Amino acid sequence: MAGYGPPHSRPQAEAEWAELDQRSDRLAWSILEPLTEQRRERLVAAMAEVERLVPHLAGDHPAVPTRRPRARACVRAYARDLAQRFDDGFDPALSNPVHDDELVPPAGVFLLATLSGEPVACGAVKLHRDDPAEIKRVWVADSVRGLGLGRRMLTELERYAAEHGCTAVRLDTNRNLTEAIAMYRAAGYREVEPYNTEHYAHHWFEKQLGPVTA
Repeated sequence: MAGYGPPHSRPQAEAEWAELDQRSDRLAWSILEPLTEQRRERLVAAMAEVERLVPHLAGDHPAVPTRRPRARACVRAYARDLAQRFDDGFDPALSNPVHDDELVPPAGVFLLATLSGEPVACGAVKLHRDDPAEIKRVWVADSVRGLGLGRRMLTELERYAAEHGCTAVRLDTNRNLTEAIAMYRAAGYREVEPYNTEHYAHHWFEKQLGPVTA
C-alpha cells in the first residue's frame, strides 16, 4: 500500500494542486507580513538552508535492507501514520503482506532518506517479471512534509523500476490519503481497475514509464 482519495479527472487534480499552491502562498505571506526586515532576513536565511538540504535528500536515497533498524523505524512510522488516518485504523495483519526478501535487489528495493542521520522518508518498489512494478510504503515524516520529498522519492522509485526494465509502475491507495492521491495524479498516474485484494485500498493507479535519462 502506497498512498490513498475519491476519483478525480486529471484537470481536477491539477486544479487541486494549483489551489494548494495558492493556499501555500497565502500562508507564506501571512507569516512574512508581520515580520520586521531583520526577521525576514533571518527567515530567508533559514529557507536557504532548507533549499540546501532538500536536494541532498533528493539525491541521496540509499538502498537499505528492510531488517536494518532505521528501515524498521520508517516502516513503524508508516504504519502509525496509516492507523491515525484510516477510518478504521490500520492492522498490518489485514493488509497484503510485503516480505523483506521482496524489497532486496534483484527482487526490489527499499530506499531511505535521512536528515542529520535520522530517517525522514522511505519508499519501496517490487519488481515483477510479467507485470508492472509495484510501489509500496511511501512515507514522509511530518517534520519535512511540504518540501517535495515525497514526489522526489516517488521519482527515484520510478527511475529504479525503469532502469531494471520495467515499462510501468502501479500502486494501491486509500481514500483518506488525499495529499498522496493529488501527488500521484499530478505525477501522471491514472486510475485503473483493481489488480489486487488489498483490504485498505479504495483506488488503484498505474503509470507508464518512459526511457531512462541521465
